[in-house]
Amino acid sequence: MENSVFLAKILGPYCIIIATGILFNLESYQKIIKDFRKNSALLYLGGILALLFGFLIVLFHNVWVADWPVIITIFGWGGLIKGAGLIIFPNALAKLTRTCHENTMLLLVLLFVPTSAVFGIFLTVMGYFAAFT
Repeated sequence: MENSVFLAKILGPYCIIIATGILFNLESYQKIIKDFRKNSALLYLGGILALLFGFLIVLFHNVWVADWPVIITIFGWGGLIKGAGLIIFPNALAKLTRTCHENTMLLLVLLFVPTSAVFGIFLTVMGYFAAFT
């Protein structure tokens, strides 16, 4: 449980900050995403970082329980799978992002931002406040 609380204290504010940044700077994020998918070195670096952080979370927190810590485990496995995909299939994923680019911003605003904010608030509460109950 100690690892869960520690990781919730990191991932919660991280998700809130990312969601808030996208919400208030949508045009900037559109440009960032457009530039990111054009640069194969950045795609590769993103894959390495996602793989690294995914591995670290899975290594230290591979907890499959019917409770809130499983959210952290799912984040870890998601990062691991995303990172492996970006490293193993960089061209396929670059093509996929180009194909989906028109809907990317709508998807970010309607799906990712609220989901990230809700998970961020939940993990922040669990990490900073619920850990003391």
